Amino acid sequence: MGIRRAIAMGLALTWASAAPAGAATVEGVDFADHTEWNGTRLRLNGAGVFRYRIFIKGYVAALYLGEGVAPDRVLDDVPRRLEIEYLRSIPAGAFARATVEGIARNVDAVTLARLRGSIDRLNTLYDDVEPGDRYALTYVPGVGTELARNGRRRGVIEGAEFSSALFAIWLGDQPLDESLRRRLVASR
Repeated sequence: MGIRRAIAMGLALTWASAAPAGAATVEGVDFADHTEWNGTRLRLNGAGVFRYRIFIKGYVAALYLGEGVAPDRVLDDVPRRLEIEYLRSIPAGAFARATVEGIARNVDAVTLARLRGSIDRLNTLYDDVEPGDRYALTYVPGVGTELARNGRRRGVIEGAEFSSALFAIWLGDQPLDESLRRRLVASR
């Protein structure tokens, strides 16, 4: 068997699971096919793994979108959720730095300055994480973006512009990982 075929089969097996139809399993982490927040139903759109330095797996993530929302509209004022389960320990301070850097890559300096208060509020909500911990960022128009850790609400930051800038870290023109972005926005 050739190396390309072996890799293709390995990738196929990574996505195959005993999970319910429509759900996803990535690196042994399960994501449900639907979730609900604040009365808004969200469907699983895509999932993948974040790698840094090519071979180091940092976390797996899944993107959920409101019913009828097309993936190419993900940064519009639409319901969305990003669930991230960590494969490594990460200190809270690293999240704060990565948030500022990731938003700065995707917005201009004026927008970054305008969003600074919201970014600072979000950065106070982060905790250190251990392998298996899961953060969820959920945005509902008119409500805001909730940060939850392991299912427990940490806080909500208002504003559609802030939410779009935050989600752009993974889904914008300059994402943290282009391969992960493609997997998240690929319709299932």
